[in-house]
Amino acid sequence: MTNDQPFVDLRKYDQSWFDRGRPGWYVLFWWFVQAIAFSLTPQPLNILRCALLRLFGARIGKGVLIRPTARFTYPWKVTIGDYSWIGDNVVLYSLEQIHIGEHCVISQKSYLCTGSHDLRDPAFGLKTASITINNGVWVAADCFVGPGVQIGANAVIGARSSVFTNMPSGQVCWGSPCCPKTVRIKLDPSINS
Repeated sequence: MTNDQPFVDLRKYDQSWFDRGRPGWYVLFWWFVQAIAFSLTPQPLNILRCALLRLFGARIGKGVLIRPTARFTYPWKVTIGDYSWIGDNVVLYSLEQIHIGEHCVISQKSYLCTGSHDLRDPAFGLKTASITINNGVWVAADCFVGPGVQIGANAVIGARSSVFTNMPSGQVCWGSPCCPKTVRIKLDPSINS
């Protein structure tokens, strides 16, 4: 440990400009509901979890599966398309909008993060940007998807990848930082019939 002066002064941190989208009491009420009612629902009661999210403003499509250990910071800033799956211990840190398309899989322990801080700002200013995950995407286990990222339709993000920039459609991508590696091949379902 050195005695160098810190580059930031956290006493100057100010997020008074940030709009959570609901009043403070409502946010606290959601966090209470999520901690008790949402997380204690048995696995087969997915319909109840989806109903709770809708009640708090999330736009949830039909046939969506959400595990009870998934976490949503502000559900009113989340859209999940039809037949998508949200796995165990997934965090949707939705300071801004998170759009997940149809038939997407967000695998266990993945973290979709719409917020960060300006490392050049001595007050450590908050920065936020939406995340868009297009139709047919698979975000494999334990991935990080950063603010402002768009993942193209039918892309695959390999396990433990860190996605800081947009990923193209129809590509298999992995790494830290995540990069496109190969084309995702669409299989003909009649081959296995």
